[in-house]
Amino acid sequence: MEAPDVEIRRSLRRRRTVTAFRENGRIVVCLPSRLSKAEERRWVQVMLDRLAAQEKRRRPSDEGLLARAGGLSRKYLGGRATPTSVRWSSTQRARWGSCTPSDGSIRLSSRLQGLPTWVIDYVLVHELAHLLVNDHGPEFWALVGTYPRAERARGFLDGYSHAAGAAPSGDADETGDGDEDDVAEVAAT
Repeated sequence: MEAPDVEIRRSLRRRRTVTAFRENGRIVVCLPSRLSKAEERRWVQVMLDRLAAQEKRRRPSDEGLLARAGGLSRKYLGGRATPTSVRWSSTQRARWGSCTPSDGSIRLSSRLQGLPTWVIDYVLVHELAHLLVNDHGPEFWALVGTYPRAERARGFLDGYSHAAGAAPSGDADETGDGDEDDVAEVAAT
């Protein structure tokens, strides 16, 4: 595996925290200027590991998606929505997610990979609700509304679509293409 491109940014103002994030295709690690080279090497590795773990959580396998959907169904829909499969779809360009109630399959656009987990969870809950209610009527939105971050996630997806130059989506099924989940940070004390 190829070593990642890492930029180290030391700061006199940074006293106790180390932060890592992706910027322009590289990983940036910000740390206090007082750290020794050995401490720098140790913290860079710690932060690379944390960032990799964070990104893995955001890009679960199809099996991981199915398990996650099952947990979300139990937590927010009383376990009533039981998908037979949940998978990423790289061909799904006009929707965030879709489902086929007749066979219980759910597909999520691969464009969601890397977005905060609470946004992916919203799209999953949206599609799980479609396994119970086919349309976007009041009963459907009541089910989706059991997910506590539903409105926030819809706003995130609308903003993401707008930033990407597409029309706002309005919901997880329509056209569309820095949160606390976007940065790994720990105290360096």
